[in-house]
Amino acid sequence: MNTSMTRRSVLRGGTMLGAAALLSNQAKAFAGEAHPPSASPIRLGIASYTFRKFDQAHLIDFMKQLYTPYLNLKDVHLPMTPLDQVAPKAAEYRDAGFILTAAGTIYFPKDDDDDIRAKFEYVKAAGIPLIVGAPTHETLPRVEKFVKQYNIRLAIHNHGPEDKQWPSPLDVLAVIKNMDPRIGCCIDVGHTMRTGTDVVEAIHKVGPRLFDMHMKDLAQPRVKESQVAVGQGVMPVPEIFNALIAMRYPGYVDLEYEIEADNPMPGVMQSFAYMRGVLAGMGYKA
Repeated sequence: MNTSMTRRSVLRGGTMLGAAALLSNQAKAFAGEAHPPSASPIRLGIASYTFRKFDQAHLIDFMKQLYTPYLNLKDVHLPMTPLDQVAPKAAEYRDAGFILTAAGTIYFPKDDDDDIRAKFEYVKAAGIPLIVGAPTHETLPRVEKFVKQYNIRLAIHNHGPEDKQWPSPLDVLAVIKNMDPRIGCCIDVGHTMRTGTDVVEAIHKVGPRLFDMHMKDLAQPRVKESQVAVGQGVMPVPEIFNALIAMRYPGYVDLEYEIEADNPMPGVMQSFAYMRGVLAGMGYKA
């Protein structure tokens, strides 16, 4: 039996129904309105880590079901080697209609030019303008050198209380505030909440250094294992969107659904439906 195709058939059967229902509901909500909704200033995308157990073909299929072109690629879906295959592989995503917004999370544990250069060469070959990265405090100055050399921006991803380097975006900001302006933050709202940091306040404090955002939700604000579909927990999503709109945030809000890795699409669909519903309530269509 082809287990990959079996998994794909099962997932697609359920999620296509969800996608159809979502689109139908949106169409009904917008039909007959005297003033059609404006295009959303919040661009909803996907962190491909969400689909880490699935191959490229499945990822493309899932993205099309979600009706979003914005994709933050993890190396499981765009391998770093061999380097001469990176550009044609990236082109396959673009040919499918997707915009590659960021690469990562990419780790920089070695304070070594060759190691860091190889990762920047990978991102350059892919034609991606932003690295969602995790340097250490020790490697960051060397990474900054390559940010300048390659003119590729770096958004440092915070990983919560367990992360001894970057628990919250405020820890990132404290270190990078006097560094090259092409170095900023990727705020992971779930990990931020788990540190006890107010997510909306963090957005305002990071300000123009906010380059990317990973969206998730938690049933319990300090418990990593309590992740749920967005809208089912305590994450203040409307307030987050309002803060981003107020600061004219130019980046993306990428859903990073880390649970239910073998069957993520029901929760992903529910999360997108909720976020689009919030935006619809604000007068936007996403």
